[in-house]
Amino acid sequence: MKPIYFNKPHLAGKEIGYMNKAVKTGKISGDGLFTRECQVFLENKYRFGKVLLTNSCTDALEMAAILCNIKEEDEIIAPSFTFVSSVNPFVLRGAKIVFADSASDNPNMDVTRIESLITAKTKAIVVVHYAGIACDMDVITGIAKKHNLLVIEDAAQSVDSFYKNKALGSIGQLGAFSFHESKNIITGEGGMLTINDKGFTERAEIIWEKGTNRNAFFNGKADKYEWVDVGSSFLPSEITAAFLKAQLEEIDKIQHKRKRLWQHYNKYLKELPSEKNIMFPYIPEYATNNGHMYYMVCASADERTKLIAYLKKNEIQAVFHYQSLHKSPFYKSRYKGAELPNSDRYSDCLLRLPLYYDLKFKEVEHICGKVLSFYKS
Repeated sequence: MKPIYFNKPHLAGKEIGYMNKAVKTGKISGDGLFTRECQVFLENKYRFGKVLLTNSCTDALEMAAILCNIKEEDEIIAPSFTFVSSVNPFVLRGAKIVFADSASDNPNMDVTRIESLITAKTKAIVVVHYAGIACDMDVITGIAKKHNLLVIEDAAQSVDSFYKNKALGSIGQLGAFSFHESKNIITGEGGMLTINDKGFTERAEIIWEKGTNRNAFFNGKADKYEWVDVGSSFLPSEITAAFLKAQLEEIDKIQHKRKRLWQHYNKYLKELPSEKNIMFPYIPEYATNNGHMYYMVCASADERTKLIAYLKKNEIQAVFHYQSLHKSPFYKSRYKGAELPNSDRYSDCLLRLPLYYDLKFKEVEHICGKVLSFYKS
């Protein structure tokens, strides 16, 4: 069998054709026909209030930080077990990050610990839906409402995933998604901001357009094209949007295959004896599974290291994931909070297995067979 890589970007089929079409229109900078088509498609399919495509999920989160008027001395509650982009945009605005531990049964934020972290300086809660599996949003939005806090959903991995029939990224005031090549729907690099509070929409369009009122001007709502606020060049080119359109047209097909691959993993790996103390993905009743990632949590860091090496020897690329941000070289001297044992456990023991559209079911069986043989030996 050929080597099995952790990820392989999937082409839906019409990407090149749409990109050529975008070039032939003579309009390849941002906010053209393809951008608007993608935004409307996503708004209609997932009932987002407003969608703005961005160059990355990081860009979307930077827009969110600006929209929330984050400033020095503000505090942001966020999980430690996440990618740096979940918090870096708020650090750039001068905020202090108050890290929350993960839950014991899944890598999402432990919602029972959030309220104890709130102070008079807390401004927002950044929710990360790890592996596209929803956090308990009723609890989080209830806490936010009680304490007058904003909720920002880092839904980077969560396209086409739901919480009680509500699309992730549609529940908080703002949401951020990634179309990085490692995600379910891709543009190489890319993302989007979802704006679910209408009070943010007008300013979001200004920030998106480098702090100008360009959108209002071209829609006849302003008589001058001026610099009116802070902002940056957050919008992607039409070539990126054209690529995205091809992906979105096949989203149901892509999602169906990825979820079947996920279920195939789950079927075979559940054969591992319980005494091995391995944890597999947990899907709460309120959440759906979008087939973004299949992971396992090994019993120890040493066991994970040996399993990665064993799989590599068998030409299977499996990888670990985030390192706890509160212990990162950049933030550890700033962190004054409690130990976060669950976050550290996922950092040390969580292992991701290959999962992408073009992965074959027989390859999943081969991977599972090697995992099972590792534990039998």
